[in-house]
Amino acid sequence: MPPFARLSRRRFLGAAAAASATAVLKPGELLARERPWDGSLVSYPDPAIEVLDDRFAAYRLANAAVERLATGFRWAEGPVYFGDGGYLVWSDIPNNRHMRWLEDTGEVSVFREPSNFTNGNTRDREGRLLSCEHDTRRVTRTEHDGSITVLAEEFDGKPLNAPNDIIVHPDGGIWFTDPGYGILMHYEGHVADFELPEAVYRIDPDSGQLDKMAEVAKPNGIAFSPDYSRLYVSDTGGTHTPDHPHQILVWDVVDDGTRLANERQFAEVGPGFIDGMAADMDGNLWCGAVFGGLFDAEDHDGVHVYADDGTLIGKIHLPEPCANVCFGGRRRNRLFMTASQSLYAVYVETQGMAVWAGNT
Repeated sequence: MPPFARLSRRRFLGAAAAASATAVLKPGELLARERPWDGSLVSYPDPAIEVLDDRFAAYRLANAAVERLATGFRWAEGPVYFGDGGYLVWSDIPNNRHMRWLEDTGEVSVFREPSNFTNGNTRDREGRLLSCEHDTRRVTRTEHDGSITVLAEEFDGKPLNAPNDIIVHPDGGIWFTDPGYGILMHYEGHVADFELPEAVYRIDPDSGQLDKMAEVAKPNGIAFSPDYSRLYVSDTGGTHTPDHPHQILVWDVVDDGTRLANERQFAEVGPGFIDGMAADMDGNLWCGAVFGGLFDAEDHDGVHVYADDGTLIGKIHLPEPCANVCFGGRRRNRLFMTASQSLYAVYVETQGMAVWAGNT
């Protein structure tokens, strides 16, 4: 009996991934852009998936490849999975539209147009779509009947900058970042003056009151840990301040989920930036990595995976900068990646956090 015959399938795949880790071609030997992305055969294990720490080997399936599901967009962002409908929705910001990919058929269509140059999306505890609109500088909720409810558009009597990314706490509180990228150019919104500091906000589920939770140079992607004791925010202030650290920040979530404490650096990143992110049920943070090419580091682009202690444990190399990620699929074990002009996906041996009460 061969040794692996006594292993469960999960343990075998993990063991195979670990055993093959040394055979994975490292960045520089085979950049992601040199791997075929047109649907051609890719031999297992996929060289686009790189194990940097033994802990990542348990999540990397030796017989699963990164797939390009669709292309032809301008800047893909804000993916959110609708398990009850069997589809994924994401933003194509410069084209001012939401797109939809059907899981059963692979069909891609326009979900909403115009979208007010929406960036980030998620679902609330009742399964309704929440969106960060650049052009209108507001956070909205799409009701079950399709009507739109405005949840936040100003703070202290001044307009928000341009809400960027969004998540929901189990208490129903809605948290979002407001770095203002959507008012820096007409390409992703419209040019306007900043009237508020860049910040992270929370919308109270009962009163609808908007509270500022933290000021950050450029708060971008946002995620909770699986037990909701931590809040992570990617700080992309380095896009405007050359000596600003490329980093992910973390806070403790206290006072029954209504306040932040103990701000600190979770991880220093680079040479590019970390954009959107999603946590899995084991506490790992899966992060979209962008613009390594600005620093002559094309192998930066894709997805970076951090353990809950801040260690970079793995990478998924893509031929394009990856703005955001989410977990989905029937078992929440498929990572969807919105990467510049394309949508990608890969199966992994973990599950993402449920984004609404009906998706457990």
